[in-house]
Amino acid sequence: MKKISSLLMFTALVALLNSCSSIPKGAKAVEPFEADRYLGKWYEIARLDFKFEKGLNNTTANYSINPNGTIKVLNRGYDYGAQEWKEAIGKAKVLQEGKAMLKVSFFGPFYAGYNVLALDSEYKYALVAGESLKYLWILSREKTIPAEIKTNYLNIAGNLGYSTSDLIWVEHNAE
Repeated sequence: MKKISSLLMFTALVALLNSCSSIPKGAKAVEPFEADRYLGKWYEIARLDFKFEKGLNNTTANYSINPNGTIKVLNRGYDYGAQEWKEAIGKAKVLQEGKAMLKVSFFGPFYAGYNVLALDSEYKYALVAGESLKYLWILSREKTIPAEIKTNYLNIAGNLGYSTSDLIWVEHNAE
């Protein structure tokens, strides 16, 4: 009986963790949000570095629809140290229709928050936060971003408590 109770508790905990997505305190996800317009290729302009992207440049994210309706996530970057391209494939789910809060998974049943905090009307530039102040990305449909968009996104991030001086500015010099 104790094993069944523990198993039920573990299952409930996993379900709770998978149903929740976090957003940094004070941050708001973009509304309205059209997930189909967000699909396609994005160039990573800047990021707060973390172990899965450490040492990578020429980083991109490509979003497409899976047959089951989830969003396929293909992250790709070039590791100059190893002199090879690295890829990670995951899936994302929109948590609430019309709101730019998603959960993304690269490791089976474990999901993390993916929150679009700023997005221009043409869906060309995006400021994306994870679930804490450890994760932040500036994305563009092109390899560069206009100075006024960059300044605006840095101000938004800084006002939320992000250490924007720690951002890694990504080079895009390979295809």
